[in-house]
Amino acid sequence: MALSSTSTAEQSSSPVKAPAYHASVPKATFSNIPYGKQQRHILDFWQAVSNKPTPLVFVIHGGGWKNGSKERLNRFVDASALLKQGISVVAINYRLIRKDTDIKPPVKAPLYDAARALQFVRSKAKEWNIDKNRIAAAGASAGACSSLWLAFHDDLADPENADPIARESTRLYCAAVNNAQTTLDPKQMKQWTPNSKYGGHAFGLQNFDEFLAERAEILPWIQEYSPYALVSPDDPPIFLSYKSAPALGKKQKDPTHTANFGVKLQERCMELGVKCELVYPGAPKVKYKTATDYLIAKLTNP
Repeated sequence: MALSSTSTAEQSSSPVKAPAYHASVPKATFSNIPYGKQQRHILDFWQAVSNKPTPLVFVIHGGGWKNGSKERLNRFVDASALLKQGISVVAINYRLIRKDTDIKPPVKAPLYDAARALQFVRSKAKEWNIDKNRIAAAGASAGACSSLWLAFHDDLADPENADPIARESTRLYCAAVNNAQTTLDPKQMKQWTPNSKYGGHAFGLQNFDEFLAERAEILPWIQEYSPYALVSPDDPPIFLSYKSAPALGKKQKDPTHTANFGVKLQERCMELGVKCELVYPGAPKVKYKTATDYLIAKLTNP
């Protein structure tokens, strides 16, 4: 492809620095593997040393679905610790939400990209020595919401599809996430946390007031993309971690990442018999302090 001409001002400007992994993250076994046709349809894979198929942690980065990259991996899990326990790791990029997108609702792009990447990874199970039945999702904020959406959504596998990747399952063994938005319903958000302000952009709306005003019209979308709305008794166990204690019905310093989200999802999971562990400062009966601790315990003791 021919490169377009560049202005003098553009030529003299500093180049954008490519994202890089934290020093604590080992070099990937395979980097920038394409799982689809879009520029951001790429993933990195770390293969654990094992003479039998390994469990795998599938990591989805945060950033409000508007920014971020797979190179943020160290913020979500300890890749070295997972690899030492015989657990392989994948970190993905996905299409970011754009204001000019023709995808409706906009959040469909990152969520279905995550599902496709998961199917791609499963299609590589034999080649990459992965146990298809022990794949867990992890991430934070929007990546956590994406992980929960995968955990609770019905299987997107299409057994009759001519594409072998599309025939693979999107179901998870478990999920362990940080600072998750557990609902995309503005009415629930407002009830749980009065100063809520997040989520309208997922549906192409400009602000939270518009989000509330348009709720009835977009309710079918909310029911399709909100994790809380999708929980059912056959869903896998999950682990939720937050950085501050909950205070239901009260304004929060960080309403977008409040533990109120976790309290209400845990209540819903308990109603339906889905195992859900919730961790925050001062939380009672904490068994696993971090997502990595939980993932190691669950994936190495099936």
